[in-house]
Amino acid sequence: MRVVLDHITKRFADVTAVSDFSATLNDGELVCLLGPSGCGKSTLLNMLSGILPVSDGKIFFDDEDVTMLPPEQRGIGLVFQNYALYPHMTVLGNICFPLETQHVPKEERLARANEIAKLVHVDMLMNRRPAELSGGQQQRVAIARALVKNPRLLLLDEPLSNLDARLRLEMREEIRRIQQRTGVTTIFVTHDQEEAMSISDHIVLMKLGVLQQNDLPQNLYNEPANQFVADFLGNPPINNLPGTVSGGAFITEEGDGVVKMPLFEGIADGRKVNLSVRSESFVLDPDGPLACEVTRVYQMGKEEMAYFKLGECDFRAYIDADEGLKVGNRVRLNLKKRGVFVFDRETGERIK
Repeated sequence: MRVVLDHITKRFADVTAVSDFSATLNDGELVCLLGPSGCGKSTLLNMLSGILPVSDGKIFFDDEDVTMLPPEQRGIGLVFQNYALYPHMTVLGNICFPLETQHVPKEERLARANEIAKLVHVDMLMNRRPAELSGGQQQRVAIARALVKNPRLLLLDEPLSNLDARLRLEMREEIRRIQQRTGVTTIFVTHDQEEAMSISDHIVLMKLGVLQQNDLPQNLYNEPANQFVADFLGNPPINNLPGTVSGGAFITEEGDGVVKMPLFEGIADGRKVNLSVRSESFVLDPDGPLACEVTRVYQMGKEEMAYFKLGECDFRAYIDADEGLKVGNRVRLNLKKRGVFVFDRETGERIK
């Protein structure tokens, strides 16, 4: 099912949690709502589910306007951060419960529950209660309970945040597997960029309730729409070298580092910019435009993480360990084509 968010706004008194948000989420995809805490991800999810009313705008499931429909009429499955399983019920009882409320006959309930239990790998736990399950098992049961209704849309609100690192990795792979097996359109809320990059078909990145970019995961990394997107995606974070453009050259903020290269041609003189470069996008080049000093070197196997100073600007780069860099070396660096951007320092707008 395709989901269309048409100029959605949500206000709480004087606070606007989501502002004029428009996006189309494709049928059968796993889409991650990504962003820092407080950016409006869960608020948007709750409007999709019908738990929160929309202040302005419309929500469409395919061509059906569901903006005013209550949750039980939207055909959604919702998995919460804390699982919200019924402690007095067995796994089987928890999975069957949504079908009981829909008055599905018992024989059909059991058949559907057993089918879904096998899909999420809890079919050997059907007689246990939630207190007897691990966190990962509880999460699987919560997903099974959401899927047993054959929802048009599956909504997952930070479903892995209560798990340890190893279980998070295992469960995100399981969620991807289950989503691909079922083909149900799925929206997954997370603040973890690695989580989003690894399992999603598309990422919707938010900041302060405003859409920043809706794109393929690798496009957010390789072609960020603005400074916030470039800063949010990537580990280690992107290097931001502040400076001013003058005569087609980049001059560092303190004026003692000058970079002249075609990248800065056509940018107005005096414009304050960030030269933003991924750590893997530097290369040693004796004729390169960046004259730097090595300030620190950390061994990382076949690569080194080297820290450099350009004028008074500090940045880090991955360099082949065979280069044998030493602290105090004066070297020149060049930039690869990919992973190099110029942003306006005041607005965050991408210039190049």
